[in-house]
Amino acid sequence: MAKDTEKPKIPFKQRLPLQQKQRKWFQGLFVLGTNSYLAGFFKGTIYQGPLKNACLPGLNCYSCPGSLGSCPLGALQGSISNPNQQISFYVLGFLTLVGGLVGRAVCGWACPFGLVQDWLHKIPTPKWKPEHKELLHKLLLQLKYLLLLLFVVLLPFLPTVTGQYGDVYFCKYICPSGTLFAGIPLLSVNDQLRPLAGWLFSWKGLLLFIFLSLSVQISRPFCRYVCPLGAIYGFFNRISLYRVRVDHAACTSCGNCTRQCPMAVTVPLDPNSAECIRCGECAAVCPTHAIKVGFGPLKEVEMKHVDQSGETGFGQ
Repeated sequence: MAKDTEKPKIPFKQRLPLQQKQRKWFQGLFVLGTNSYLAGFFKGTIYQGPLKNACLPGLNCYSCPGSLGSCPLGALQGSISNPNQQISFYVLGFLTLVGGLVGRAVCGWACPFGLVQDWLHKIPTPKWKPEHKELLHKLLLQLKYLLLLLFVVLLPFLPTVTGQYGDVYFCKYICPSGTLFAGIPLLSVNDQLRPLAGWLFSWKGLLLFIFLSLSVQISRPFCRYVCPLGAIYGFFNRISLYRVRVDHAACTSCGNCTRQCPMAVTVPLDPNSAECIRCGECAAVCPTHAIKVGFGPLKEVEMKHVDQSGETGFGQ
């Protein structure tokens, strides 16, 4: 009991800025480290060394000039769309291992497009929270599962039934991360590729513009509603070793955590929701240290009503 009543070493008002700063540094260093083939950005070429056979955890495009590894979503589609190849058990094992260890923490800490959305949302403009439109929010949350089923599994697979090759439909027609980190850098340097950029690049450029614009007003719109990779990792959130734990004996139902959450998770009621990206901001704004984020045992969460009407100095 004495431990619970001890004064925190970090003053309460400094905890959130410090936590956000630490996460941004980790995100930035991780993205730089895994995209460190700098020659690719100057030559307009792709790294083809042995590391390219390994998957990176986030939505890191294979064709990014600096990328040292592959996107697991692209690799999964590639194996599904090949009639002469079984589905890649390496990719499935990789997703299972990463998901079982950290769940959607990848989205919060290791995804380059997640970092870009976080940066854009810092721009001081009026913000919109779709979660305040409950029905709309719930419907939009299902979109990423539909895209996972349709663009990652069914469309790549169906042509293989007749012995034909499918395509990497999500990467080719939707993924804004590939456009931002691969398409634009390659076309800006490689003259030979520019004549090949037709309507498809224009379409993906439009999608990228839409997602980047929405990110200014909505916290992580692509992660929330569209990303199939986030949907896959979200399946593991309730069983992953890295998780959110709530001490309901210490919780005062102030609602700070839910208001602060960038993914609109009702933290005390469902801390390990499939939407949680383990960013740790809920723990940073908890005045009683009732929320812990880290590796720990699986625990059932006590269901209780949380009053979210109180005033708070955190969130929007």
